[in-house]
Amino acid sequence: MYVRMLIESDKHLRSFWLQGEISNLTVHSRSGHIYLTLKDEKAAVKAVMFANSARMLKFSPKEGMKVLVRARATLYDAAGSFQLYVEDMQPYGAGALSIAFEQLKNKLRLEGLFDESHKKPLPDYPRRIGVITSPTGAALQDILRILKRRCPALEVVLCPVLVQGENAAAQLTAAVRLFDKRQCADVIIIGRGGGSAEDLSAFNDESLARAIYACSIPVVSAVGHETDFTICDLVADVRASTPSAGAEIVSPDKDMMLEHLQRCHKRMISAVAARIAMEKLRLSALRASAVMRSPKELVHIRRMRLDSLYDRLKNSGRGCIDRERARLGSLSAGLDALSPLKVLARGYAAVKKNGFLVRSVKEVQRDDRIEIIMGDGSLDCAVCARREKDNG
Repeated sequence: MYVRMLIESDKHLRSFWLQGEISNLTVHSRSGHIYLTLKDEKAAVKAVMFANSARMLKFSPKEGMKVLVRARATLYDAAGSFQLYVEDMQPYGAGALSIAFEQLKNKLRLEGLFDESHKKPLPDYPRRIGVITSPTGAALQDILRILKRRCPALEVVLCPVLVQGENAAAQLTAAVRLFDKRQCADVIIIGRGGGSAEDLSAFNDESLARAIYACSIPVVSAVGHETDFTICDLVADVRASTPSAGAEIVSPDKDMMLEHLQRCHKRMISAVAARIAMEKLRLSALRASAVMRSPKELVHIRRMRLDSLYDRLKNSGRGCIDRERARLGSLSAGLDALSPLKVLARGYAAVKKNGFLVRSVKEVQRDDRIEIIMGDGSLDCAVCARREKDNG
């Protein structure tokens, strides 16, 4: 405890800058604290950067990266070791914004957010242009001036936002998502005028990049000057070098549209005239046809054809009836030949008992009354005796 108080009471160790190389880097997944060792050719010291300071970093520390840190010294009682509490960290030899830009660009490229296959085409003739920019900046005036000159009939839907500062990225992201949710524009221009890397940093935000990628409305990025590049430019469907160029890209030129309409008008007149001429020729041909010259002749021809068809149908029907009659006669003769009456006529007789045909002598007993049916009548008889056939 005494040693820790001695170290922390030294004004030279309360806040100082230190340059070194990162090693043994660990980012705690739950707390967000960053644990690392800073070293050079001669020495190494353990350090920790608490989550509230780590969240303010503009880049992601990497193993082996040379950094410049602002820290204070203390003694970690639990381990009895000297360590640093890092309050700020910057890449040594390169700006934090530049490092953060490259890291995010590589990350999003690997995820496919910059792929050309995902980029949506701009509409040829939009009706509403969505604009996301500062309401007081020169970029908005440039956009409105170009749109008014090229196509005054276009409707402009402005979503005013901050374009730099702490809350700018969140407002830009919310504006893109709002346009996508309400579908109140055919194409969106997002941008601002030129500025330093710090001024344009809101357009390098990861959440904004993902919102633009997910947006179903085509997005044109018009950030800064022609030499300025942001993550927003890379993920947008189209990149414009300036806000004015963005307005040029999304708006059809009224003079060109008028020219196009005039060409369409001429083609339409030519097409209609050609169709009228063709129909006139067709009408003349119809007038000259035999039908139009003598319609009664066509009626007579049709009647003659109808008579011929009637005669063919009648003859065909008669032939069919004759064939079926002959077939019916043949079937009747066959049935007649099989008739039991024909058998009786040849001298055979049938015996019935109680109205049922007797098929065996076993069905009849002595003194039974039977009926003998012959070809020309029947006999009522009594059985005097029954003689069965000897099968032996």
